[in-house]
Amino acid sequence: MINYKESYPLAGETILVTRAVSANNEFRQLLETKGATVLEFPALVIKPPSTWQFLDNAIESLSQYNWLILTSANGVEYFFQRLHHLGKNKNNLKNLKIAVVGKKTAQYLEKYGVCADFIPPDFIADSLVAHFPESLPQQEILFPRVESGGRETLVQELTQKGAKVTEIPAYQSGCPDSIDETSWDALRNEVISMITFASSKTVQNFYSLVNQAIAEYPNLTLDSLLKDISIVSIGPQTSLTCQKLLKRVDIEAQEYTLEGLTKAIITKINN
Repeated sequence: MINYKESYPLAGETILVTRAVSANNEFRQLLETKGATVLEFPALVIKPPSTWQFLDNAIESLSQYNWLILTSANGVEYFFQRLHHLGKNKNNLKNLKIAVVGKKTAQYLEKYGVCADFIPPDFIADSLVAHFPESLPQQEILFPRVESGGRETLVQELTQKGAKVTEIPAYQSGCPDSIDETSWDALRNEVISMITFASSKTVQNFYSLVNQAIAEYPNLTLDSLLKDISIVSIGPQTSLTCQKLLKRVDIEAQEYTLEGLTKAIITKINN
């Protein structure tokens, strides 16, 4: 006989997901498989960089680099989109070692028939520097990344250890122009039990969008809107932003992946 609570531990929970629309499907499926009702509040839009010139120039000069660092699925997607646009393929990377942050980024890389040479043990950028498999002085490193607003720690630490890092804008992430009306109504009507955040930017954009919307409701504040809702974070950096803007974090994933985020929610409910 099926134990309903074991099979569907998130039954009865309505969870708000704040990732970009293009990135929501996998997480939504993970939550729904466990019984949750999922609503989407896209707090991030991903689009091409303001110019392709820098990425194109870097791709044409791949032979000068020792390592390529990719820290997100978006970085992988836009790098390979441009690689193929320029008439090149994975064979042009054969003399280049590739480091990625996180199993998910590695899986996106494998979609293009390429395996990462190095994945740090912890799924955060800081771990990449601490466990880098080669001596960093004089390493020429290409780092396609978000155009603005990303953390600077990785580049700073690599540079301090003697590496020469070329940062290239590969994509932009921005704040949507408006809120999804269904999700906004669910927030105001106390339907939501949890809000999940998978990056600091989603926290910042959620905060901005909700405060803009609240301005039209004289009796509504951010604190009153969130008072009975659990704030769920994918990891330490995102949690810091939650603490700063939303004043708390109720659940933090121990493994900084979507699977880890789902597991943390289930563990909290079961305790």
